[in-house]
Amino acid sequence: MSKTINQIKEELEAIFELSDPIFDLLKSDSRSGVKKAVAARRKAIEADILEDQRLETMLRFERHCYQMGYHYPAGIDEVGRGPLAGPVVAASVILPKYCKIKGLNDSKKIPKSKHEAIYNDIMAQALAVGIGIIDNQVIDQVNIYEATKLAMLTALKEMQKNGPKADYLLIDAMKLDYNLPQESIIKGDANSLSIAAASVIAKVTRDQIMSDFDQTYPGYGFSQNAGYGTKLHLEGLRELGVTPIHRRCFEPIKSML
Repeated sequence: MSKTINQIKEELEAIFELSDPIFDLLKSDSRSGVKKAVAARRKAIEADILEDQRLETMLRFERHCYQMGYHYPAGIDEVGRGPLAGPVVAASVILPKYCKIKGLNDSKKIPKSKHEAIYNDIMAQALAVGIGIIDNQVIDQVNIYEATKLAMLTALKEMQKNGPKADYLLIDAMKLDYNLPQESIIKGDANSLSIAAASVIAKVTRDQIMSDFDQTYPGYGFSQNAGYGTKLHLEGLRELGVTPIHRRCFEPIKSML
């Protein structure tokens, strides 16, 4: 008695290699449902192979650290340099050796609908995580570049309090005044898995902060625009004025004041 299409689908779900003999065995099955199931499973396996290759490429900086004898490279990134309101947020993350998290990428390249799931995967697997939040008042005092470094240093120092201590730093386009060997990587969040992990942690953390501010200061669209200068945000500024979380050193707020 031949297997049902549902039984074949269940068997295919347990297959992870394109070379598996089951694909040759099913070639002779003329049922359209089987052919569709085989094609779908092959496509899914091919997608997984490509994703694994992408993640492997993004591990090259971490692999180099391991080859040099370091055990705990930390990825550091920030979110929120460009908005007109709210804090700049940084994160520091140590992932397990050769760790691959499916879908992990530069937070700007991940669909917003998947941010929380990947955030949860990172938090579940990371050996250590630290977060640094520098508010708009400090940004106004020291400028956004210096505030970004402060956020990164805060995240790093918080991370060093729990879990294994970082012995090498992979930083997105920045050098830090910190007594550890480090590498500044241009577009690091798209080229290093550790930095990508930090970018997702920082992004989700900051988005939540701005959603909370949207309740306190409605009319600017903070839950949608995270404080960036969208049309709704600029209209809110014109109609409602400047809030306590706006950056006074940024235009157009500077001119409005």
